[in-house]
Amino acid sequence: MNRKLLTAEGYKRLQDELNTLVRKERPEITKIVSWAASLGDRSENADYHYNKRKLREIDRRIRYLTKIFEVAHKVEYSPEQDGKAYFGAWVELENDEGEIIKFRIVGDEEIYGQTDYVSLQSPIAKACLGKSVDDEIQVHTPKGNNIWYIKDIYYKPKSAT
Repeated sequence: MNRKLLTAEGYKRLQDELNTLVRKERPEITKIVSWAASLGDRSENADYHYNKRKLREIDRRIRYLTKIFEVAHKVEYSPEQDGKAYFGAWVELENDEGEIIKFRIVGDEEIYGQTDYVSLQSPIAKACLGKSVDDEIQVHTPKGNNIWYIKDIYYKPKSAT
């Protein structure tokens, strides 16, 4: 497994998930499986089969997260990053039609379940890296090239006003 970059928030979120799986969910499911197994005939025991499958899923996720942490590199925010788009940045883009998109550049492991996160490996993130506000970027897509202008770059979430 290659080195995995994670934002500080992503690192903590995955760490919390691992702790929950190991300390809470796995012990609960193990108790249920033990109880269901004690009932005798397992061939038609739905509780046993369902929870045994769930236990395998939990174990698989625990192994996966453990391997991630073996190669994970937590990237902390640095004030030198201000004004330029790097890993962990929130970027707001606008095109000529006035369409605005906003996303955060993160590692591959952080994009799941997040609609406003894009992978560092994505074409749009690669086009933004190292750029500043008001820079023009060209994003190569299967439908052709798109031109976007960087409206804003920030690293800490903006407070709701």
